[in-house]
Amino acid sequence: MIQTAAMRTHRDRAMAAAMVLGGLRRCEVLGLRLSDLRFGERRVFISEGKGGHQRLIPVSARFFTEVSAYLDAERPADPGTDRVFVVLKGPHRGQPLTAAGLDEILDGARRRAGLAHATCHQLRHTCLTQLRKAGMSLEAVQAQAGHASIESTRIYLHLGDDWLASQYRRAAEAIDAQALAVAAVPGAR
Repeated sequence: MIQTAAMRTHRDRAMAAAMVLGGLRRCEVLGLRLSDLRFGERRVFISEGKGGHQRLIPVSARFFTEVSAYLDAERPADPGTDRVFVVLKGPHRGQPLTAAGLDEILDGARRRAGLAHATCHQLRHTCLTQLRKAGMSLEAVQAQAGHASIESTRIYLHLGDDWLASQYRRAAEAIDAQALAVAAVPGAR
């Protein structure tokens, strides 16, 4: 996982947080408009999701902290666009950041962190897997991800053997407790 220290700006940390803490796709991060950020609710409106689908999703406070710092200190004053993430330097300063630009930022952070692999898609996968491991229902992960099919969500998740074993133990304990309760009732079978 890319560490925050490998990201050079608040903008870059905010974009990474949107993917790794909110599960946004690269195109969704780049498509965010200022009006899509719901600071008070800590939610983001995805107006340009895959397949034209829209959704309103919660995102970690860390994302909103970074995006606030970026808007206050780094984003050009009048970029001429309502896109949240813009180019910060050079001849394209103030123009919406492109997919190639975001990939370049992530590649640089990956190299500085000494990682062999780190893509926008992997950050999204990490988020969705961690949400599921933390106990979020598969249907809720599906809604967060913006998947039309629950099968897409299942394919997406990379759950380790430890997670499966803990899920099994928790279910088995509940079944055993229920069986003991039934056995303890006289005449129940």
